[in-house]
Amino acid sequence: MQQAEMTGSAKTERRGATLTLSLSMLLASLGTSIANIALPKLAEDFSAPFTEVQGVVVAYLAALTISVVIVGRLGDLYGLKRMQLAGLGLFAAASLLSAMAPDLTLLMAARAVQGVGAAFLMTISMALMRETASEARIGRAMGLLGTVSALGTALGPSLGGALIPLAGWRGIFWVQVPLAGLALILAIATLPADRARGKTRPAGLLAMLERRLIPNLVVNIVVAAVMMTTLVVGPFYLGLALGLKAAVVGLVMSVGPVISIISGVPSGRLVDAWGARRVLSIGLAMLAAGAFLLAILPEISGVAGYVAAIIVLTPGYQLFQAANNTAALADVPKDRRGTASGLLGLSRNIGLMSGASLMGAVFAYGAGTQDFIHAAPAAISAGMQLTFLLAGGLMLSAMAIVFAGAANWLCLFREKA
Repeated sequence: MQQAEMTGSAKTERRGATLTLSLSMLLASLGTSIANIALPKLAEDFSAPFTEVQGVVVAYLAALTISVVIVGRLGDLYGLKRMQLAGLGLFAAASLLSAMAPDLTLLMAARAVQGVGAAFLMTISMALMRETASEARIGRAMGLLGTVSALGTALGPSLGGALIPLAGWRGIFWVQVPLAGLALILAIATLPADRARGKTRPAGLLAMLERRLIPNLVVNIVVAAVMMTTLVVGPFYLGLALGLKAAVVGLVMSVGPVISIISGVPSGRLVDAWGARRVLSIGLAMLAAGAFLLAILPEISGVAGYVAAIIVLTPGYQLFQAANNTAALADVPKDRRGTASGLLGLSRNIGLMSGASLMGAVFAYGAGTQDFIHAAPAAISAGMQLTFLLAGGLMLSAMAIVFAGAANWLCLFREKA
């Protein structure tokens, strides 16, 4: 009876921690997407050109990207719970400063601070989820984080669109303050206390790179680049090549996020049931198939072909995310999980930036122009085909990296060292 009560208590504590970490991840991803829809209003209120108000988004993303590995390291050195509380406090304070900013410069500075806070939330939440989840449910926990992240990204524009008419652009930041405060209270109450740490300092960044983590990081970059490519190229193809109205383009583009939300937790369950390696291979195969289908099907059947390809691609991404994060953190000692989570976040952000810039350049090359607005539909279609043929090839390369195994990468790294 006493053992059953202890087991029930442990489950309750684990659920509380899961709720806290999910809310933290939701806040970080919400902060990424909610400001985009306010850019026109910011340009109007501050009488600033679009290139200047865009800094409100760029400052957040740049600060997040630069900070992820550093905050992970801090978590390993000073305790994951302590750093999660610091991140939530920083995010709440930066949200408040953003809502009260009197000018665009101070708003961008506050958003940069908020991006640092988001780096804590994304990185430390993943490490804590790995620590609090039972061994049999690690994949499920990683899948849940993927679902919550997709939910926050998808919720941002719609929530922002509802708040701006009621409270102006400041409303999108005011709403984040109580949410961060609630998450902070929950974190204090539900997250497990940090373990006492010995005198030995956790391994540094280079030591982490000598592990089997390298293939997971490389593949993470490639996959993130391909997924960002769909967000960059998709609207141009749907609007300019297929001639869809903006509202319809938005509806079609929402298919991917909705599938991500639905497929995140089931993907984690498959990781727990089948193992990370098998699910990772299936996810990459679906990503490769989806990329090649994006190069072929829309030309044959228009919007239906585009949606069909996304239906293949997006679940593949969630399978990959749950499996890759699980595999990357599987053998990492507890005192290094913060750094490992930070490296995963850094590789993902590098991939997102590469997809926006490098794959965008490939699209322009295939279209034969950078003036997409005046380009012929056939030119946009040609750019689309070339871009996703390359994306499919990148996915095949990612599969080769996974199949080669981490041991070969480790030997290569040591030989060069």
